[in-house]
Parts: sequence; structure tokens; C-alpha cells
Amino acid sequence: MALALADGICRAGLVRADQIVVSEPHSDARQRLTDRLPGVRFAETGAAAAAADLVILAVKPQHAAEACGPLIGHVRPTAVVVSIVAGLSTATLAALAGTDRIVRVMPNTPCLIGKGVSAICRTPAVSDDAFQRVSGLLAAVGSVHAVDESLLDAVTGLSGSGPGYIAMVVESLAAGGVAAGLPEPLAVALATETLAGTAALLEQSGEHPAEIRRRVCSPGGTTLAGLAAMEQAGVAHGLAAGVVVARDRARELGSR
Repeated sequence: MALALADGICRAGLVRADQIVVSEPHSDARQRLTDRLPGVRFAETGAAAAAADLVILAVKPQHAAEACGPLIGHVRPTAVVVSIVAGLSTATLAALAGTDRIVRVMPNTPCLIGKGVSAICRTPAVSDDAFQRVSGLLAAVGSVHAVDESLLDAVTGLSGSGPGYIAMVVESLAAGGVAAGLPEPLAVALATETLAGTAALLEQSGEHPAEIRRRVCSPGGTTLAGLAAMEQAGVAHGLAAGVVVARDRARELGSR
């Protein structure tokens, strides 16, 4: 996710690669960053934080305490810590990082191609200007929604984890196409393009998904038959339940 954000922001021309200083202990990850963003610099965590106006924390929740330890005493008084750590509240992050200037973000991986979606909130100590700056950087890689922090775990369960769900939907549709007689490459292409086109239709029309679904369903037709089979298999319930379970998992990770 850190690579997706850095790459998107640089492609948008908002930041140069040589303005990004990264603390990354793993050599393979450093190599991926260097390959994608020639000119990016590396430093120890404290030194990286001391040089930054925005400190972006992009680690797994279970590694947050270890990653934040070296930030104590190094974050500039005017700097803002931007966290994309799932589940960790701004209060917890403030205690770990030693600053109350926290912006919490839940992005998703389509940021890699400028089609991401991010939900964002802040602590009262973050100024309007700083919050707008962070929002502007995120807008370069997709859409941005300012939300109350109480909603962020649910956002994690829906849009944060959502690319995995949608990829499974495409896999399943393509598998059905193969079972119905299509060559696999064609089935994958049809499933992918159908999903992309339907998403664009929903976005541009502004209509509720149920209305789009109703218009596709002719009485006694193929779509109704297919939907009935999916309903019997519990597809709709399974997708909705997955979002709730992912939300609960985000809460568990944040409470550790």
C-alpha cells in the first residue's frame, strides 16, 4: 500500500521521488521501491521522521508499536503523522508516536492505478490546511471520503478489503463461464470487463444498485434464473457477512 500511494502521488506530479525518505528494514521491499521510484531515499526511522512534514505510517497493526518507538522525540512539532494502519485508533497512534497530530486513513490497492478509495479522519490538533493537504495527496490516487473515526473499521471491512472480494467475484464468474463452455482467457476478460462496465454505470448514473439489477432482469429470463441460483447458494449473504467479519477483525487487530 505504501508503494501504491507513493507511486500514485509521484505520477500525479505532487511529489518527486527524491523528496520521499523511507524507513524500510527489508531489502526486497527497498528494491521494489527503488525499481518503481528511482531517486527515493532511505534512512533510519528517526532520521526519516525528523526530515518530514508528513510522516506516513504504513505497517501491519501488530508491528505498529515497534515501528512507532523510534518516532518519539523525532517528529517535528508541526508535522502530521498519517496512518494507514488498519484498526489502530488515533488515540492509540498518538500515544505510540508521541504526537497528537494524527490523520488516520483507510485506502485500498486500486490506488496503484489512480482508482483507489480512501476514507480519512483527523484529530482536533490537525489544522484544516494540513488535513486538506493530506486529502489532496490521496485525491491524486482516487476518491476521498472524510468520515467520523467510528466508521473506519467498517470502511476497512468494505473498501479496504473489498478488492479481494471483487477479485473473488471475477474468479467465480469466470469459473462459471468455463463450466458453461467458454475458454478461460475469454471468460476472465468478459467477467473483468462486465464488472468494470457495471461499476462505471453505477458511478455515472448515480442509481441505486438494486435499480440496475431490476432493469437487467426480464420476467422469466436468464438473469433471474442466475440470481435465484446465487441466492440459493448464499452469495449475497456471504458477501455482506464478509464485510462485517472483516470489520470485526480490524477491531481485534486494533485492540492488541
